Amino acid sequence: MTAPDAGATPWQKYICDACGLIYDEALGDPDSGLLPGTRFADIPEDWVCPLCGVTKADFSPYQPPCLETLKAQAREGAGLRPAARQASGVVIVGAGRAGWTLAERLRAQDAALPITLVSDCSGDLYDKPLLSVAMARGIAPQQLVKESGRDAARRLDVRLLAHTHALRIDAARQRLRTTRGNLAYRHLVLAHGAQAGLPSPLSAATCWRINHLDDYLKLRSALQAGPQRVAIVGAGLIGSELANDLALGGHQITLLDSQPEPLARWQDQGAGAQLLQAWQALPIRFIGGIELTAVQRIDGGDQPRYRLSSACGQQFDADQVIAATGLQTPNRLAQSAALDWDCGIAVDPATMGSSQPGIYALGDCASVAGTVSRFIEPISRQASTLAAAICGCEPLRYESRPVVVRVKTSSCPLTLQGTTL
Repeated sequence: MTAPDAGATPWQKYICDACGLIYDEALGDPDSGLLPGTRFADIPEDWVCPLCGVTKADFSPYQPPCLETLKAQAREGAGLRPAARQASGVVIVGAGRAGWTLAERLRAQDAALPITLVSDCSGDLYDKPLLSVAMARGIAPQQLVKESGRDAARRLDVRLLAHTHALRIDAARQRLRTTRGNLAYRHLVLAHGAQAGLPSPLSAATCWRINHLDDYLKLRSALQAGPQRVAIVGAGLIGSELANDLALGGHQITLLDSQPEPLARWQDQGAGAQLLQAWQALPIRFIGGIELTAVQRIDGGDQPRYRLSSACGQQFDADQVIAATGLQTPNRLAQSAALDWDCGIAVDPATMGSSQPGIYALGDCASVAGTVSRFIEPISRQASTLAAAICGCEPLRYESRPVVVRVKTSSCPLTLQGTTL
């Protein structure tokens, strides 16, 4: 990568309006054949976002908003939003993409609105979809963080309570109990996402769950010793992407699923058959129609190994076991506030409000008409709807749309039609 010539236009950045990916002209997109230094104007029109698959037309010029810019925007519209000046005390639970996107939307509407963000991790900003393709793209673990939680909080004038767990909601008194004390709120937003499920016989003691950066970094550290045998349970979107990525990283992969093909959800689109064909040159062994009955640690020491047994008598040995068996929405906080539940926290698409006044949800933990969003694209639109409701702006109803799913298996990239979310 070289700097622009003297007098040349500085490198520009562009943001995907659907998923928030940033295209940096200085870095390009080598996986798509765009070398570092490729100007956005020179990108072919048929290029698509490497994360969500939308077209070049869905990108806009991007400049990371600083606090002063957001304050200026809020001042310009202050006369149109009297309710925004009176609002106070927004507490957001969760510092993933949903939580930070909402914080930015709120700050753009109101420069003085008190915002507290509660996170059980450091709150660093990163693109979660990159966790399943980082090896193939040559992304070092330390390069995954785009901005530290501390810096993002300073930029947006947000109070970040990192490494803090939300315990329960006292809806009557509008209090959130945390491991660092009680927080009063006027508006409480649940953006804590979902967690990887662990159906029997899998357990946290015997397998990895790659749904957060911290877990991924620990896995990468465990794989540094050299090529290993990795068993991945679950051949859906994440399991298939991880299998492809770790195989390209030099590891021997056994991919297990109860369905006869990978990506069984898109069997009608031939997705699984295409992947299996592309994987013939990779060290990936797919075995479908498997019902696991046991996962046992078979020796001790610093490097434990595991044996997976199936109902039909087959056994598979592995150095590492990864569970990619789908996501489940935690219900503890919702139950403590007696929130309506429908596969997730049931919300009104007009406001993203729950059944309890003053409590909202968005992202992986929110359910709209019985459907839980597990993709990135809806988050930005949900955040805009919610920010408008909290700040008293003109209502901006969240509308479900068909989702295009980009399967980031570099051996066989696929663009599939998903469900309406």
